Amino acid sequence: MEKQKNNKLPYCGDLVRNADPDRFLLSMFVPAQYREDVWAVLAFNYEIAKTREVVSESTLGLIRLQWWRDMIGGIYDGHAAPEHEVLKPLEAAIKTRDLPRETFEKLIYAREFDLENVQPGNIEGLMNYADFTMTPLLELIVKIMGDDPAQEFIQPMAIKSALIGVLRATPFYARQGRLLLPEDLTTRHDITIDNIFEEECRKRVCDLVQEIMDEMPEKVSADNVFLKGMIALGDLYAQQIRVQGYDIMSPLLQREPIFKVLRVFWKTKIL
Repeated sequence: MEKQKNNKLPYCGDLVRNADPDRFLLSMFVPAQYREDVWAVLAFNYEIAKTREVVSESTLGLIRLQWWRDMIGGIYDGHAAPEHEVLKPLEAAIKTRDLPRETFEKLIYAREFDLENVQPGNIEGLMNYADFTMTPLLELIVKIMGDDPAQEFIQPMAIKSALIGVLRATPFYARQGRLLLPEDLTTRHDITIDNIFEEECRKRVCDLVQEIMDEMPEKVSADNVFLKGMIALGDLYAQQIRVQGYDIMSPLLQREPIFKVLRVFWKTKIL
């Protein structure tokens, strides 16, 4: 694995910093001896999560995900990973931290849903999507840090974090012709991919978002420092959405919360 030289980040760290800055921020609260392995897992997650954006059709996306499945399976089957900027550090993390194969497989399988281009049917379906795409990732990070995922009650905080992420990314998804908001709610509020940016639809979107946020897990806690930071960050973004009247289409939500880093640091390191 490439080591940091002259204060330069290894490839995975640099990738996460640029592509997933919030989780990169959280990784900086992680003790240094675990950080490169955390970056490797986050880089892998980014690579599979972006599949829908980088392929022109679902078949190509399935092929891409299968390639990752085969490469990781090969590591567990005793084969050396190919010379690849993410696979090599990931191989080191898998072997050093004894990471479970099935957790990677869950993450890859969850990303196949993205290729189907369908909305979750209801809030429960959206929560399932949030669970499947986030819980295994957090389990890997907690395992890397030597903690027991079973003792951290990861699922509620994973669902809450992923739901907030979906809501904040709704304008981005909509520009791609995709809605991850529950279909039963969008039907009831008369929201479609064609009208979601229209001013007359704004209030209906706000009402829908409030319904979703009212169903989110509220009181979540953790001992693991990465999870504590994630909870703090999620609370900041949830507060930001509420302050904006649940208007997730507002450009103001793309601004950083005031003193974000200091507020996350306080709740992560002090409280």
